[in-house]
Amino acid sequence: MSRQLAGTGTLLRFALRRDRVMLPVWVAVNALMVLSMPNTLKTLYATPAQRADLRHQMAGNASLRAMVGPVFDDSLGALTAWRVGVYAGALAAVMSLLVVVRHTRDEEESGRQELLSSGAVGRRAPLTAALLAAAVANTALCVLIVAGLAGQGTAGALAFGLGVAGAGMVFATAAAIVAQLTESARLARGLTAAVLGAAFVLRAAGDSASSDGSSVLTWLSPLGWLENLRAFAAERWWVLLLFVAAAALQAFLAYALAGRRDIGMSFLPTRPGPAAGRLGTAGALAWRLQRGSVLGWSIGFFLAGVVYGGLTDGAARLVGDNAQAREIFQRMGGQSGLTDAFLAAMVGMLGLVAALYIVSSVLRLNGEESSGRAEPVLAGAVGQLRWAAGHLLIAFGGSALIMLLAGLGFAVGYGRQIGPVLGACLLQVAAVWVIGGLAVLLHGVLPRGATAAWGVAGAALLIGWIGPALNVPRAVLDLSPFGHLPKLPGGHLDWTPVGVLLALAALLVAGGLAGLRRRDLAG
Repeated sequence: MSRQLAGTGTLLRFALRRDRVMLPVWVAVNALMVLSMPNTLKTLYATPAQRADLRHQMAGNASLRAMVGPVFDDSLGALTAWRVGVYAGALAAVMSLLVVVRHTRDEEESGRQELLSSGAVGRRAPLTAALLAAAVANTALCVLIVAGLAGQGTAGALAFGLGVAGAGMVFATAAAIVAQLTESARLARGLTAAVLGAAFVLRAAGDSASSDGSSVLTWLSPLGWLENLRAFAAERWWVLLLFVAAAALQAFLAYALAGRRDIGMSFLPTRPGPAAGRLGTAGALAWRLQRGSVLGWSIGFFLAGVVYGGLTDGAARLVGDNAQAREIFQRMGGQSGLTDAFLAAMVGMLGLVAALYIVSSVLRLNGEESSGRAEPVLAGAVGQLRWAAGHLLIAFGGSALIMLLAGLGFAVGYGRQIGPVLGACLLQVAAVWVIGGLAVLLHGVLPRGATAAWGVAGAALLIGWIGPALNVPRAVLDLSPFGHLPKLPGGHLDWTPVGVLLALAALLVAGGLAGLRRRDLAG
């Protein structure tokens, strides 16, 4: 067995060095989201009576339970676990699946793993190193959560930290299995993300049906296990065994599969050609490569619009006369009525998430270059700008499409103010395109540092999500392009900042394309 794991330590150090920026950012953003919540909740619900009233209202609000889960106690620690537990677990899961796929299937697809394996590297060393890298990140996240929430109760903080890390490792080992089954890193990430989405839907359906997390659907989801751990509310320590058992079983299966295939092969190989349909242009090829992603994001945004639209009336009732909660919604969504402010805040949140889509779509250019797949395309009668334009059309047009579908989802879920809400969703596109323009500029001018675009999108998400709750200065909020958009519906529509953002996006894209045209491929 030692020969099978030879070189694991070296590969682990290499993986951590490659991810020395990405992993700390993921861990810090997740930890900051969790650790900022107790003070926010203390501001919103200052007295025990207010917190008890919140718990009582949540027990009868099925739509909001579907969004954030049930409340098991009215202490600040329990309310923190309730408010951010599901999302902290989901972020840990996304971080973990990206790490595992990056250091397994991505390495095989690029051909680098074959070179490494020609040396003194064991057969199962790459998979082990990838899982250990995910474990290091989740351990760091657990330590930060436990240290930051210890003041709310040591036992609850330990349970919550272990639960979040456990959720991350369950999806890390799930990604390890999928990486053995598929031949494409992109497909591996997509399938594992689909499993995470299914886990979220199961938990939401179970929580909407039950106010105490006892639904069978909730127990079928690892995110449901996290809330049923009941951190800060008479902890159920035995629930941690579910995370351990699931991660161990999935890791065993991943190792078994890894030992039964050759490097670069998979159990579900890509279907050989000829491809159906026409691929006569660079744009058609780009669409073929990205259509699955566009479809997935489109469905997700439409469903998110339906869910948030359906939550609007319930959220307004929950906030009620709470002046602090109303103030946060108004900082996020404008100084209009509470319902309009909530709608504007939710539309803004979807715009922030759309920035992640456009970055991933633009950086597909970077992946095509670094993997060597762009070179055969450009060897023909296709120029760099035509090749890039096909991907950028999908990136920028796709972001507009998903925001349009989000607006249609709001129309289905809320059923009122269809025109204003749809317009508010489309206005977000101006800020989303600025983030996309920055990604294009980085790819064109500094291809090896293009992944820094993820940091830009993450910073915008962090400012827009946590900034209003922490009442950060307006100068900080204005660092994000989303901070300059009109707060619609309900606010005043000023076209000047929208025009400035669109012009800035155009300049960034032009600069990126100029840089791309003046340099060689980055393979």
